[in-house]
Amino acid sequence: MTEGSAGKVNMAFIAAIVAVATIGGFMFGYDSGVINGTQKGLESAFALGRLGIGVNVGAILVGSSIGAFLAGRMADLIGRRGVMLLAAALFLLSALLAGAAASSAIFIFARIIGGLGVGAASVISPVYISEVTPAAVRGRLSSVQQVMIISGLTGAFVANFALARYAGGSTAELWLGFPAWRWMFWLQAIPAAIYFTALLVIPESPRYLVTRGQDERARRVLTRLFGAAEASRKVAEIRASLAADHHRPKLSDLIDKRSGKIRPIVWTGIGLAVFQQLVGINVVFYYGATLWEAVGFSEDNALQINILSGALSIGACLGTIALVDRIGRKPLLLIGSAGMAVTLATVAYAFSTAITGETGGVMLPGNNGLIALIAANLYVIFFNMSWGPIMWVMLGEMFPNQIRGSGLAVSGFAQWIANAAISVSFPALAVSPGLPVTYAGYAIFAAISFFFVRALVHETKGRELEDMVG
Repeated sequence: MTEGSAGKVNMAFIAAIVAVATIGGFMFGYDSGVINGTQKGLESAFALGRLGIGVNVGAILVGSSIGAFLAGRMADLIGRRGVMLLAAALFLLSALLAGAAASSAIFIFARIIGGLGVGAASVISPVYISEVTPAAVRGRLSSVQQVMIISGLTGAFVANFALARYAGGSTAELWLGFPAWRWMFWLQAIPAAIYFTALLVIPESPRYLVTRGQDERARRVLTRLFGAAEASRKVAEIRASLAADHHRPKLSDLIDKRSGKIRPIVWTGIGLAVFQQLVGINVVFYYGATLWEAVGFSEDNALQINILSGALSIGACLGTIALVDRIGRKPLLLIGSAGMAVTLATVAYAFSTAITGETGGVMLPGNNGLIALIAANLYVIFFNMSWGPIMWVMLGEMFPNQIRGSGLAVSGFAQWIANAAISVSFPALAVSPGLPVTYAGYAIFAAISFFFVRALVHETKGRELEDMVG
């Protein structure tokens, strides 16, 4: 955006299409978080042990890694909006099938389908938002995606809590003779249908249209966004930013033709994606209820703690929206890394003091339960004011136009593989070597991420997408 055209920006229209695009973030969060609180139902319905629970919980991550990789490439073939429509359909199918699953195998299949939608939405919504918003407010509007992800998680937590309390427990019978945990999945069909319908009324990304040679369509979209004069200039800028031979984007563009090696910016993107998961955030979101019950809290209290964590996460994300275009992306990442390292280490210490009570249950002595709870929620705040939203903001904007789809494909794939590794391994690690060592490991990764950001991440605040290099 140029200063002279700033007054012509149609912020109402931009806000409306960003709101629609970020419903994908809500679905991403809801589909990821709904499993938290259903694990007793899965265990009883399918006679699952610890490994079985890990596989059923982690099934979504298999689909997510595949969906993230395919979505980045498909976005260059059928468009950003086309991929989001496909993701919405997958969310709807998964919700219906998971709730009706008669076996663990069918449930796993349903969750893989949902994972395809989660993976696609996770990488395409930030790209779409970054490609239709002005540089001056791009960070703020892109950060709305994380607010919606956490809103989806919190929405799932609230729905799970309400359904379980109304039924008398997650495994108790609710409506039509089905247990509450099945309705937790079926309820997801409502926002999925809304998402699909809303996507039908938003335009395709103008940058995608230019890469497909549809300059006139791109100009019409840009005119609605920024005004006629800015639209013509922007189409020319986008065209000039593509590869010199003007070929359509492809995966091999990630390799630097001069050196024959993968571009450094790609490794930075992969590093950001992987470190976001190695700090263990999804252990809190996927296993929160089980985790707090394991250290002495009741199921009802554990579900309420999930809601508290979700509310604090939303508040932290709102803080990020206020700061990201003022102080930049890199400072927030550094603050988050340092804060997570300290709070995770505190949680590890608190769990190391766990003892077996007179009734045989595990508990944290003295004030250590409160210390663990406060430290865990401070950790959630640090994550959601930094790595939660900023990783997605940067992946949506740091790659040059020519490799944005492909860069997102490999970074998103790496992010979900790391997510799967952390999430599937947690139930076993919680037993041996135990919660204290496991959380200490996440603290170490948080500390390493600080030095990674300081050395390899470059600030993108205020830069036009056409100016990105790598």
